[in-house]
Amino acid sequence: MNCSKFAIICVVLATAALSAPLCAATEAPRPAQPNVILLLTDDLGWQDVKCYDIDEPSPMETPNIDALAKEGVLFWQAYSPAPTCAPTRCAIMSGNHPARAQKTHVVGGGPPTPYNKELHRMMPPWYSGRMPEGELTLARVLQQNGYATGHCGKWHMAINHNAYPQPEDQGFDWTRHNLGTTARMRPHRMTGFATAEEGDPYRLDENGFPYHQNSEDAMQFIAEHADQPFFLYYATWLVHTPIHTRSEALLQKYVKKLGVELPENPAEWTGEGQTNPFYCAMVEELDYYVGRLLKYLDVTEDPRWPGHSLRENTYLIFTSDNGGMERHPGEIITDNFPLARGKISAMEGGTRVPLIVRGPGIVADVQSDVLVNGLDFYPTILALAGIERPAEKHLDGADLSALLTNDPTNPELVHEANGQVRDTMVWHFPNSIALESTIRVGDWKLVRNYDHVGNQHAPELELYRLYETQAGQPTRSDIEEANNLADAMPEKAQALNAKLSEILTEMEASYPYYNPDFMHPLPNKDKVCTINSHTQKGDRVEFSYQEHGAKVVRANLLYTLNGGARYEEWFRQPADLLPDSKVVAQLPAGTSHYFINLIDENNFLESYPEVMDMRGQARGKNPYSTMALPVK
Repeated sequence: MNCSKFAIICVVLATAALSAPLCAATEAPRPAQPNVILLLTDDLGWQDVKCYDIDEPSPMETPNIDALAKEGVLFWQAYSPAPTCAPTRCAIMSGNHPARAQKTHVVGGGPPTPYNKELHRMMPPWYSGRMPEGELTLARVLQQNGYATGHCGKWHMAINHNAYPQPEDQGFDWTRHNLGTTARMRPHRMTGFATAEEGDPYRLDENGFPYHQNSEDAMQFIAEHADQPFFLYYATWLVHTPIHTRSEALLQKYVKKLGVELPENPAEWTGEGQTNPFYCAMVEELDYYVGRLLKYLDVTEDPRWPGHSLRENTYLIFTSDNGGMERHPGEIITDNFPLARGKISAMEGGTRVPLIVRGPGIVADVQSDVLVNGLDFYPTILALAGIERPAEKHLDGADLSALLTNDPTNPELVHEANGQVRDTMVWHFPNSIALESTIRVGDWKLVRNYDHVGNQHAPELELYRLYETQAGQPTRSDIEEANNLADAMPEKAQALNAKLSEILTEMEASYPYYNPDFMHPLPNKDKVCTINSHTQKGDRVEFSYQEHGAKVVRANLLYTLNGGARYEEWFRQPADLLPDSKVVAQLPAGTSHYFINLIDENNFLESYPEVMDMRGQARGKNPYSTMALPVK
């Protein structure tokens, strides 16, 4: 080789060797604390997203969510903590199972009473109206560890959307509530479509989609807080009722695609399955706004990591608060088939939800059959953020960080608090017309129906084999929950029922009661006690009662501190059963009104004074305190 050429090559190599560490030194390291976005949709069903298609294809077009699934892990067996909105939201943010938190359904904070005293055999137990004030929420822990914490969209972790406590009371620095395009269209959903005109609050963008303030709020929070690690709880109102779209072109697109006609009555849709063009358009709108957020993360430089986009150091969790809402009066919305039922039921259609997770160190384009739950978000986010769990905080979920960053298909990487591999989940929904608890153990699921006594339409136990797992690979068996094996396998059913009881007992779960005012016969209804009198001396109240064949086994005081207020809220505490058919209770400081509840051995609940049913209460317009005992 020519010596001069060799010398030049040597100089070049030496220069490169010297400059390489200098270049590496100028490359800023990844910020230690990643950003986290929890994108919680509202009522989005498992079969409403294209990438979750099985059996019949979904007509909804969701290209941005489908692309997100290719960039992370898509979970086929992901569940919400509850089959309705508020308990799931509280569970995710608090880390507490709905049964443990006594927050099992929406609203709450009222004394136990049937929806209709004459027609409903059972009534739900008391359940809390909200997440307790001062709860050590996920947001609060992140806030205490240097994160900017933001919420936008739906809250509903209190007795009302606007009631106390609000996001700023539970660890959020920044919050916005705007409904955006989901605000009800007036006078009905086939009028008032968005236009391209200036001044239209829902002005169509260059792609023909309406301006959606909820979406803009999410990006505004990021823009204002990306100079520090941030946690964004983006709780979009989409795709909750009212079911509509402000894009007339999008609505007509689905009318044509589905081969349907718009109804004469704008409020109705009677087409079966996934044929509702209003809902299909709404799902595509959701996908579009998700896409806007994803693009923003892609193109926006991370101010904490120059030369890199925000996406590169941001974990994004996309899921739903419960299964799809299949229908409401006058309208079929969607269909969760092949899953059974939907929102307001603990069957698979009410609790199985889409879940996609993307972020640093998470392998792309993986589909997982590992059993996961929204309760897992709290410990998982803390682990991904490098934050130790607060020693004083009980968490009912499992840390998924090892699963996500090692092998998302390996269930052996998900552990209970005792170190055992998790194979069990429980749902407790003693509410509405469902009145059920369920347990999933491996491939098996048990349903316990509480309203089974003298009820030929509801067996006490239902047993289903959802999958058949061989060598770690699950094969679909009966995710439809169509083949009840409880009679064929009674020992299996009883074993799962015992395990369900054990778990719910540890959580101190509350159960529904039989209604003594039900107009039709019920076993032992004639044996319910009567409450005869009461006295109050200071903060001590005493009641006398008479049994009629059924022993009274428990008593509860129901009390409110704000009787007659706009957001009247009721609480529960045990009362003492004394000899000679007497009950004594201490009124908490500040009590304004109260009831006493007696529960007998046959699980009938008798209230004194009588409590109006939920219809009479009329969403707070006729408060329960009007029938309660006032504090003297």
